[in-house]
Amino acid sequence: MTMFTAKSLARVLLWSSLSLVASGCQQAQSPESAQGSSEHFPKVSSQRLIRSTSYDTAQVFTGSIRAGNTTAIGFELAGKIKHLAVDSGNHVKQGDLLAELDTSLLEAEKRELQASLAQNRADKELAQSTLKRSLALKKQGYASAQQLDELKGQLSSLQAAEQRLRAAIDANALRIAKSTLVAPFDGVIAKRNNNLGEVVALGAPLFTLIQHNNPQAIVGVPVSLAQTLEDSQQLTLTVKETPYLATVAGIGAEVNLVTRTVPVRLTLPKDAKVINGELAYLHYNKTVDSAGFWVPISSLTDGLRGLWNLYVLVEQAPEQYLIERRDIEILYTRGDQAFIQGAVSEDERFVTQGLHKVVVGERVMLNTQVATR
Repeated sequence: MTMFTAKSLARVLLWSSLSLVASGCQQAQSPESAQGSSEHFPKVSSQRLIRSTSYDTAQVFTGSIRAGNTTAIGFELAGKIKHLAVDSGNHVKQGDLLAELDTSLLEAEKRELQASLAQNRADKELAQSTLKRSLALKKQGYASAQQLDELKGQLSSLQAAEQRLRAAIDANALRIAKSTLVAPFDGVIAKRNNNLGEVVALGAPLFTLIQHNNPQAIVGVPVSLAQTLEDSQQLTLTVKETPYLATVAGIGAEVNLVTRTVPVRLTLPKDAKVINGELAYLHYNKTVDSAGFWVPISSLTDGLRGLWNLYVLVEQAPEQYLIERRDIEILYTRGDQAFIQGAVSEDERFVTQGLHKVVVGERVMLNTQVATR
C-alpha cells in the first residue's frame, strides 16, 4: 500500500511538471502567434484623398472642313465648248484659263457691226458735206431754212446710229471675252461637269472650284459655349489627329433646329493639310468650380440609386485597417481618372486595386511595396 501511494504521487508530480512546462511554452509563443495572425491579413494598395477646389473638363465638338469658297463656275453665255484647259484635280491660279466657247457666230456679228459702222461713217461724211454746201447756198439765197433743218436732222440721226453701232460692237466684244472662262481665285478643280463639244446652257456650271489657301471649319457648339466665345479667339482644332491652332472667324446667330447647336466658323493656317469635307474636332477646356477628389476609376464599384462606392481604410491598430464602404458621386471622368464628391474627407486612405479580393468590414494591411501618394 505504501509503495502504491509513492508511485501514484510520483506520477502526479510528473504530470504537473509537464503541464507547467507546456503552459509556459504556450505563453512564450503567444506574442509570436499574434504577430503571425496579423501578417496573414490581406495587403491592399492605397492612396490618400487630395482635395481639389475645381476641375477642368475637356470637351470635344465635331464639325467639318469647309473651303473659304466652293464655287460652281460656268459661262455667262450659252454656247458650244471649244476648248477645255483643265480637268478634275488640277491646281489653278487666279486668272488661269479654264475653258473656251466657240465664238464663230460672235466673230461674224463683229464683222457685220464693223461694216455697218463704216457705212454710217460714210453717210455721216456725206451729210456733213451736203450741210456745209447748203449753208453756203443759203447765204446766197439759194437754199431754204427747211432744207437746212432736214440736213441737220439727218446728220443727228447718223450720229445717233454711230453711237448705237459702237455700243453694239462693245457688247459683242464683251460676249467674246465672256466666252473665255478663267479662275476667279486660287484653288483646285474638284469636278468637271461637261465634255468638249457639248452645248452648255446659260449659267450652267462647268467646273466646281475649291479654294485651297483659305481652309475653314464649321463646328456646332452648345448655345452656352457659343455665348462665351469671341471673334479672333484661338482654339485647338484636330484634323486626322493633327492639331491646328484655329481662330474664331464668326459665330452664328441662329440655333440649328436639328442639332440644337450654334455654328462657329474657324479659320485654319493657310498651310494646313486638310481636304474639303473632312471631319474636324474642336477641343475646348472649361474650368468648373466644384470641390472634390481625383481617384482612379479602378477604385470605384457600383452602388445604389445611381451612386458609386469607394472603399476607405479606417485605421484600427498600427498597420491594421478596416474597410468601409462610402457612397460617392462621379462628376467627371478623364482617361482612367474620376472626379468625385461624397462621404469622404481629405487625407483618408482608399483602396485603389484588387477590390474583388476584399469585402466591407475586413481587416487589411497596406502594401508598402506600391508607391502611394
